[in-house]
Amino acid sequence: MYVKVRTMDGKRETLLTVSRTIEVKDFKRMIEEEMDVKVDLQRLFYRGKQLENDYTLHDYNININDVIQLMIKIQISELESSNTPTSSSVTTIPSFNSEKEIVDDNGEKLLEALTESLYYKTGDIVDCLNQVYGAWFEAIIVKIFKKDEKIIYNIQWEYDDKAPPFNVSESLIRPRARHLLQLDSLEVGQKVMINHNVDNPEEIGFWYDFTISNIIKNKKKVQELIGILHIGMDQTIDTLKVIPGGDIFAIEEPKFLKDRTEDEQNMVSKRRRVQANCDACFDNPNKKCRECGCRICAGKEDEHNLLLCDECDFAYHIGCLNPPLTSVPEEDYWYCSECKNDENEIVKAGDKLKQTKKKTKNSKKRNWDTGMSCVGIKKCTIVSKYHVGPIPGIEVGTSWLYRVQVSEAGIHRPHIAGIHGTSTQCAYSIVLSGGYEGDIDNGDEFIYSGSGGRNLSGNKRTTAQQTYDQKLTYMNKALAINCNAKFNPRVGATAEYWRDGIPVRVVRNFRLAKFSKYAPEQGNRYDGIYKVVKYYPEIGKSGFRIWKFLLRRDDPVPAPWTKAGKARIETLGLKLIYPDGYLEANAKNEVNKISKKRNLHMEESATTNEEKKKRRKFEGYKLESEIVKYIEQDRTNVKLWDECRKALQNGKPAFLQYVSERFTCPCCLELVYKPITTPCAHNVCVNCLKHSFLMGGRCCPSCRYLFNENYKVTINTFLSSALSLLYPGYKGSNF
Repeated sequence: MYVKVRTMDGKRETLLTVSRTIEVKDFKRMIEEEMDVKVDLQRLFYRGKQLENDYTLHDYNININDVIQLMIKIQISELESSNTPTSSSVTTIPSFNSEKEIVDDNGEKLLEALTESLYYKTGDIVDCLNQVYGAWFEAIIVKIFKKDEKIIYNIQWEYDDKAPPFNVSESLIRPRARHLLQLDSLEVGQKVMINHNVDNPEEIGFWYDFTISNIIKNKKKVQELIGILHIGMDQTIDTLKVIPGGDIFAIEEPKFLKDRTEDEQNMVSKRRRVQANCDACFDNPNKKCRECGCRICAGKEDEHNLLLCDECDFAYHIGCLNPPLTSVPEEDYWYCSECKNDENEIVKAGDKLKQTKKKTKNSKKRNWDTGMSCVGIKKCTIVSKYHVGPIPGIEVGTSWLYRVQVSEAGIHRPHIAGIHGTSTQCAYSIVLSGGYEGDIDNGDEFIYSGSGGRNLSGNKRTTAQQTYDQKLTYMNKALAINCNAKFNPRVGATAEYWRDGIPVRVVRNFRLAKFSKYAPEQGNRYDGIYKVVKYYPEIGKSGFRIWKFLLRRDDPVPAPWTKAGKARIETLGLKLIYPDGYLEANAKNEVNKISKKRNLHMEESATTNEEKKKRRKFEGYKLESEIVKYIEQDRTNVKLWDECRKALQNGKPAFLQYVSERFTCPCCLELVYKPITTPCAHNVCVNCLKHSFLMGGRCCPSCRYLFNENYKVTINTFLSSALSLLYPGYKGSNF
């Protein structure tokens, strides 16, 4: 197999052909020869684990084309020379000895001013901009200081005594809003302060500045305000519609202290309505709540003894823990019992892996990883492994280089066995490869021998001769069930209406070329749907009984070896599919190519590539009119469909890959089935979204957009119809 080695900065990358049984220390020597990095300076990482010398790549479950990260250690001599301070780099930190000092948010010391500012004095009630929420909250000026001739205000939140004072500049405070505005007095262009909930506009939120751009009236009454919502100093939400259901305040401008009226001097503070921090108890201090109080006892007392979990952010009394704590831990991070990972399960850098019994038993020094059958494969999840009939999205004539790829596509799951099925149901697919004695292939019809009857011990594989009779059991029985006739394990059966039988997917392997002219020149080709016409036993050349199956093609798509089939393959742009990184690995390691036949084919394809381009002009894949109709009607996904249409020039497989990537459900990570297009323009399976609602979530699984309580789940029929035509037979991942 081959793997990629990439440096941490991503600037250097190489591809190495290795065996999964190679030891890490030998693998590091290969990296040294390829990337000129000494073994002592290498640190290799894969999926969060550091690769140690005493193990093999197989111990870390490294598969074909996986990326291993390389960290290059810095030599100590270079580090010491780079860290040697020079006279120009030494700086001195000034200190203050004044008795009136205070430390600001950045750790710098500020000198207290002897006089107050022109606009504010200590004890004034003001509105202060909270830069976390971008909204205005009630605050009190505690002290006023100077820093570099600039005035700094030490502020305390008025209705949160537990929060410590903090320092802000004069631009983040303003006089407390106190004048209520009537709806009839509002004007276009006026800037006011309103209460708005960004996530759920129908509920109480925070106080933001709002510039009115339009006023919608109905029967001389204000129904809606349209304008710009100002969040913080630089963020805005344009063309926002607001239904004025609460108070609207005028924004107060700062006044000189000498110009203040008596009412302004003695202004009484009134608390404005704001969104509650806890939706469960609405910040009621007398109500027990496990959301904002102790997760165990639900109490809110003894807040100085409450511990916050750094993962789930829930609070726990130190006395409620099991076992209880006597004091607050001094560690920087603390995790509750549900969030804390078991330290014994963590493999730290330099630690040994936890060996399983299977790996300990098979730890022989034998290089068994020499073929593609040993690599880890991806599972096809678009349909069940018991799926009968064509696989959605896989066209007749599609070819793969290796059997492993055929299994990943879902056409034929076993990457060694010739028949895939169950003796209680039926056979789902077969592969025509080396063949048994007496097999006949006529293209649209062929005679297929059952499995068994050979001694495959050792390394005989399919070259072994018949040594005993075959039985109509297991996979042979599964294939016989596909025949539209009563099962007969003695003499077989013949179907009168063979087209009514259970369909079987048929794949032809390039090794079949020794016996048949219908085999592909290279790799494995999907030839469509066949039906079992009859099955019967006969005595083979070895003198033992062999079960024979007559299969006949029953697929509306023309066969790949016909003139119409070749034209269709050309139209769809179907080409031999290589594993990821295969061509790159072969170009770099020409000496270690797999077989002479494949090498010859690669060279011929490379030399004749330009001639083929000149001889034939590929026009790309053209969508059917019915699919185009549904795509154009799906206006909510216009951008996604436009991106997919760019791949039409590369053929149907490339187009379907674009579609599957852009219409993937964020929950099940499969192609969406019965899709719901949310108001935030994301697509989710209807079952996945309903399951999310049952788990207590009322937001988009992709972007956390909060749905209204009255939100109705409606299937996007246009998108669903388009995907059904592109992937016929697809029924979602929840089969």
